[in-house]
Amino acid sequence: MANKKYIEILKASTKLGLTSFGGPTAHLGYFREEYVAKRKWLDDKAYADLVALCQFLPGPASSQVGISIGILRGGLFGGFLSWFGFTMPSVILLMLFALLITNGSFDSGWLQGLKIVAVAVVAHALLGMGKSLAPDKPRVAIAVGAASAILLVPTAWAQIAIIILAGIIGYVLYRKEKAPDTIRLALAVSKKTGMAAWALFFGLLVGLPLLRPVIDSVYYAIFDIFYRVGSIVFGGGHVVLPMLEREVVPVWMSPDLFISGYGAAQAVPGPLFTLSGYLGQIMGGGLGVLIAVVAMFLPSFLLVIGILPFWNTVRSKPGVQAALKGVNAGVVGILLAALYDPVFVSAIQVPADFVIAILSFALLVYFKWAPWKVVLVAAVLGAAAYAFQ
Repeated sequence: MANKKYIEILKASTKLGLTSFGGPTAHLGYFREEYVAKRKWLDDKAYADLVALCQFLPGPASSQVGISIGILRGGLFGGFLSWFGFTMPSVILLMLFALLITNGSFDSGWLQGLKIVAVAVVAHALLGMGKSLAPDKPRVAIAVGAASAILLVPTAWAQIAIIILAGIIGYVLYRKEKAPDTIRLALAVSKKTGMAAWALFFGLLVGLPLLRPVIDSVYYAIFDIFYRVGSIVFGGGHVVLPMLEREVVPVWMSPDLFISGYGAAQAVPGPLFTLSGYLGQIMGGGLGVLIAVVAMFLPSFLLVIGILPFWNTVRSKPGVQAALKGVNAGVVGILLAALYDPVFVSAIQVPADFVIAILSFALLVYFKWAPWKVVLVAAVLGAAAYAFQ
């Protein structure tokens, strides 16, 4: 019976991993259709509560929802299978793309198109997130302040400080508002397991950077970078862009290589965090892919396992909800800064580039094209523009 459940989880998640285009919001729609409407593994109320849980955590919300559903359905191994099926198709495709680029088998015009489409995709994500996460003047002010600070002090530690400060401001501004009603979930993870997951999460987060100067290893450095970024990224995949960019450019790769990978990640299904597969291939070959992907998603596993036993109590607290409002507004600001640097300044070099970016944005926002289709169009136009230069 257990084996049947595991096969069922892997089959469902792999199907989603092969077909879920369009980013985290679209992923959640695909998940609802597959897990709630079709398979009836949980109802709409429980699903909405899981989505709320994963939006509370740093990391890729759609992947964390999939992991949570897998755990509810088949325990911890079910959570792993759910993640594996949803993630691996994208990892494999991006690893192959990195091999093409590093072997010189990919025309630079196509690369330029992939860089340009990132402008449209990030701008589109910024519009959607701004409407939902910064809907009033105080949160708009937090977002603008966060963007300004990031551009003036472009460091990874500044981003962490901004997220913390935004949470404090959110708590001060919104702490008196009533928290939404919650639905209690029947969760099979014990509090003891949850505490162990929290201990491992914080132990790695603190210990890895401390030991890095002592351990002279490329693979240790890769694990440290991707684990740390995967642990502190609020707001989903698009926000990982500026954090990873500051970690790997120019020490590990050029800005062009980095932005091209981000553009390619839009053309494949699955979570944007699988950009780690592309970057890992460039930084450390096949083993680099394995280490980067595991390190990038390990915090998500530990956080989900750690929070599940306590979630029913935590999310009912008005103070937690208030702080999250500030954090989410700060995330919008971080994404706004990323739209300018590195995305825009790396991609837009001549007027033709901006024309392609405008067209890509229009196809995404107004014509409602799937992102992967827009990516392919931009890649073709980039190649054509490059050929006529």
